[in-house]
Amino acid sequence: MTAVQVHHFTVDVEEYFQVSAFEPYVSRERWDALPSRVEASVGLLLELLARHNAHGTFFVLSWVAERHRAMVKEIAAAGHEVASHGWDHARVTQLTPQQFRESVRRSKAELEAVSGQPIAGFRAPSYSIVNGLEWALDILVEEGYTYDSSLFPVRRRGYGYAGGERDPHWLARPAGRLYEVPPSTLQVCGVNLPAAGGAYFRIFPYALVAAAIKQAEARGVPATFYIHPWELDPEQPSFPVSRLTRFRHYTGLSRTVPRLERLLSQFQFTAIADTLARASVPAA
Repeated sequence: MTAVQVHHFTVDVEEYFQVSAFEPYVSRERWDALPSRVEASVGLLLELLARHNAHGTFFVLSWVAERHRAMVKEIAAAGHEVASHGWDHARVTQLTPQQFRESVRRSKAELEAVSGQPIAGFRAPSYSIVNGLEWALDILVEEGYTYDSSLFPVRRRGYGYAGGERDPHWLARPAGRLYEVPPSTLQVCGVNLPAAGGAYFRIFPYALVAAAIKQAEARGVPATFYIHPWELDPEQPSFPVSRLTRFRHYTGLSRTVPRLERLLSQFQFTAIADTLARASVPAA
């Protein structure tokens, strides 16, 4: 009997007003004055995962963790992995190496203190470790991270690591070894299409993400799916943003929960840490 492939369910834990596309419209100075909605959506995600006997990795923005410590403790108590999404959702493309180091160091310390877990993983906001910014991977190794999930092997304006590998793999960096867990892609005619979750899950047909996961199963590797808590919240306050940003952010919010129910019924999911525990380090 063929073993069932288990995939990665991941959550980028941030508020609805912290998405990168809102930067021109919602300044960081306003964040504390805006109503928080993250706890209710994370609670719904925890219920969904528990109902389907699934576990996941929650990449928590430390700005959020600092203000919602009980929520982070609840994530950890439910048996999920807590990992870092950085401190304040600044994209790596906006940071100097020293600023990035300070962000990931501060984030790791905060999340370990709150969750009681060692923090092994990192995901850059908006997958913003792009070609030419590989120095960020070395800093992650130096700051004690074991894996990264930021290199999205697609060509897309704003993010993407063109030419990157599609499946989890070890990177040999000058600073040491780092396990890389790319978000899922669907390969069509030799081209990698983004199909890991988020807007691609809400806006496009469900079959897009399902097909990417099935391709991973055919290769005998875990697919990596992602979602944000705000994507489960159709009642979130809206902002006067550009027409394209409005379409990408607000379209399909009411479809997220039923589609997650379908996804969790069709496939099995676990945390990245479970895969990492079985991934042997290649010989030097």
